[in-house]
Amino acid sequence: MITKVKKIKSPYQNVIFSILLGILASGVIGFLVISTWKINQRRAESTARIEALKKEIQIREEKNQQLRAGILETTKESYWEEKIRQEGYKRPGEEQVVVLPPEKSQEEEVKVEKNPLQKFLEKFGLWAGLVERPNVTFPR
Repeated sequence: MITKVKKIKSPYQNVIFSILLGILASGVIGFLVISTWKINQRRAESTARIEALKKEIQIREEKNQQLRAGILETTKESYWEEKIRQEGYKRPGEEQVVVLPPEKSQEEEVKVEKNPLQKFLEKFGLWAGLVERPNVTFPR
């Protein structure tokens, strides 16, 4: 008979196997948790993007309706008559009147805002001398 050689298991072998199995299970669970978290982030970003695109579609549809209404407006004869009158044309027998804006007085055109130094010098009568003699030099 052949005797079987029995390996002697160390008491630590079961503990080491349990620890490795626990680490492996923790790694798998951690991987699944992180994956789920990333998927939820992408889902939230996609949902926000979908909402923004829906708002943009709504805005563009409203603009499209306005443009269609404008196109329908241009088919009316009154629209074209108004445009032609804005260009300066008139019907035979009509007279045109042009309303001009009121003329500005010369005082309003010449009025220049003075800085505080000019106001101070005018108060004491010193500014007039500087304006009449531009080559005045000041002592240093």
